[in-house]
Amino acid sequence: MWIAQHISQPIARPPAQVVAFAQDLSAWAAGVRDDMTVTFLPGRDLGILDHDVTLPDGRTFHNPLRVLANDDGSEVVFTLYRREGVTDEDFAADAAAIAADLAHLRELLE
Repeated sequence: MWIAQHISQPIARPPAQVVAFAQDLSAWAAGVRDDMTVTFLPGRDLGILDHDVTLPDGRTFHNPLRVLANDDGSEVVFTLYRREGVTDEDFAADAAAIAADLAHLRELLE
C-alpha cells in the first residue's frame, strides 16, 4: 500500500461548473502533455474526475481527483500516491506541482 497525500483547493464556484471546466486537464494542469493519454473513469456527473494517465513508455498512473460541494462553492481534492522508489524530494516536488495546478484552476475559475 502506498502513502497518500490529499491536496485540496477551495473554489468559489458550484461543483457542476468546476467539473465542466476541470475535466479538460490540459487547460489548467501543467504536467499534462500531448504525448500522454488521459482516460477518465465514470462518475463525472458526481464530481469524480479520477483519471488514468498513460505515458509514452506504457506506464499508467491512477489519479483520484474529486470535486466536492463546499457550502455554495467547491473543494477540489487530488490524492497523490507515493509509489515505490520515489524520494522524499520528488514526492514533495510532485505535491508542490499539484498544489500549483489546483491554485491555477482556482485562478481560472474565480
